[in-house]
Amino acid sequence: MYRSHTCGELRASHIGTEVSLSGWAAKSRDKGFVVWIDLRDRYGLTQLVFDEERSTPELLALARTISRETVIQVKGSVIERASKNDNIATGTIEVLVSELTVLNNAKLPPFTIEDDTDGGEDIRMKYRYLDIRRNPIKNNLIFRHKVAMEVRKYLSDQNFIEVETPYLIKSTPEGARDFLVPSRMNEGQFYALPQSPQTFKQLLMVGGMDKYFQIVKCFRDEDLRADRQPEFTQIDCEMAFVEQEDILNIFEGLTRHLLKEINGVNVAEFPRITYDEAMAKYGNDKPDIRFGMEFGELNAVAQHKDFGVFNSAELVVGIAVPGAANYTRKEIDKLIDWVKRPQVGAKGMVYVKCNEDGTYKSSVDKFYDQEDLAKWATATGAQKGDLICVLSGETNKTRAQLSALRMEMAERLGLRKADEFAPLWVIDFPLLELDEETNTYHAMHHPFTSPKPGQIELLDEQPGAVKANAYDLVLNGNEIGGGSIRIHDKETQAIMFKHLGFTPEEAKEQFGFLMDAFQYGAPPHGGIAFGLDRLVAILGGKETIRDFIAFPKNNSGRDVMIDAPATIDNEQLSELHIKLDL
Repeated sequence: MYRSHTCGELRASHIGTEVSLSGWAAKSRDKGFVVWIDLRDRYGLTQLVFDEERSTPELLALARTISRETVIQVKGSVIERASKNDNIATGTIEVLVSELTVLNNAKLPPFTIEDDTDGGEDIRMKYRYLDIRRNPIKNNLIFRHKVAMEVRKYLSDQNFIEVETPYLIKSTPEGARDFLVPSRMNEGQFYALPQSPQTFKQLLMVGGMDKYFQIVKCFRDEDLRADRQPEFTQIDCEMAFVEQEDILNIFEGLTRHLLKEINGVNVAEFPRITYDEAMAKYGNDKPDIRFGMEFGELNAVAQHKDFGVFNSAELVVGIAVPGAANYTRKEIDKLIDWVKRPQVGAKGMVYVKCNEDGTYKSSVDKFYDQEDLAKWATATGAQKGDLICVLSGETNKTRAQLSALRMEMAERLGLRKADEFAPLWVIDFPLLELDEETNTYHAMHHPFTSPKPGQIELLDEQPGAVKANAYDLVLNGNEIGGGSIRIHDKETQAIMFKHLGFTPEEAKEQFGFLMDAFQYGAPPHGGIAFGLDRLVAILGGKETIRDFIAFPKNNSGRDVMIDAPATIDNEQLSELHIKLDL
């Protein structure tokens, strides 16, 4: 055996035991008469000791040649450590080595493999296999494993069956750009990598599987950011013979289970708000409700004076920032500059300081008196000591701008605490979304989402008013899951395709297999998909998903470790009947 114990296993109870350990030499210290080596594996660190009194000269000399990250095997006896280390689990013991074998010498690594490393992100991604040896990354991957296992445990206990679906499928319009795979055996034709297993899980319901789930890779060729990768992992789920309430209850249960088992947190309530409420109160459809600062609409109390900026605005809206009335003029000017950045896009900001003596001081005192400003405070819920920040303009843009400001102020005030969890459901999304450039509607979620009961008749006259039988689960300002009740009959699906601009021929070409399946007894069904990468990051108290993925891509979609994507030689291109025109 290479090892009888791991490097994180030995304790005082093992003193006097002969052991064999294997791992990487994390660090060595040579005091002349004694050499210590910290041996590391996935489980922890064990200190090895070699000294002039108890080690042979040859063994001591060999120990002095061991460089960082060299893979070694040792045999020896567990002894009490003279200088104990309370920072590690094995800090009460060390191993007096009697045999040392070098299994593989290592070059000097390009960065220190320690918790606080000197390696920047780029170099660590290039040598990701070294980065994984560091505790932060190693522990993140173990954490991800625990979350995935708890997901499987909960869903299995609820009678869900894990079924694998294909990766090589047909390209269908689902909102994002597909990754395409050329077929050598079918000249000029391409597979697509799935953006989700959507149609397959619906077909599994037609097949009578009843409760399906899969922890599955999905692929979207779109721009990247901190919480998005070109390949990502979903917890994909579908159920037959269910209504929306059934699905919300099951997956509230899953979220409660994860928060309890992974974080030790009990969550009593999962509030529900409509999409329209979310937009009106928070300016986005995935609000962080760990803190207040709900929007207060001010049209009724701000458009009666001679302030043209407000009078010409479609929406005047504000938030009360707690305790920020003590901001200096310089600090407020910086805040105004922040909202005017291109990333936010506001033209300016009006502010009101709610003084401790009950008076108000604003940037528009010329137009509004104390009675007016008191009404603003009431509308925004502002208290003494708060700062009211007001934006105005076109409704959707202004809400988005104030939402960005709300999140920024929460960040500055330390209100977004990683160890607090506030889930909620957002329901009653619009079924269709208007593309202002083309003046055409497209599905807000996907073409298979069912309209709310009794609303399909509105599609002809008021398509923008139709609500979807859809729901998103939001946690700490992040959408962690989204789904819907699906259309399960051919006639309704045909109506939906028509309103999305598909001709009958196009619908048959793209989705004929699904339409055909509906003719053979499709049950009512619905489901949800969780983003596992994002969920794990939130449960782990982090903003970015990258450190919870073993081998992530960078912001350009490149794997800098293996240098992918890469060019293909002409022989392979010829086999695939592809000719490049660059």
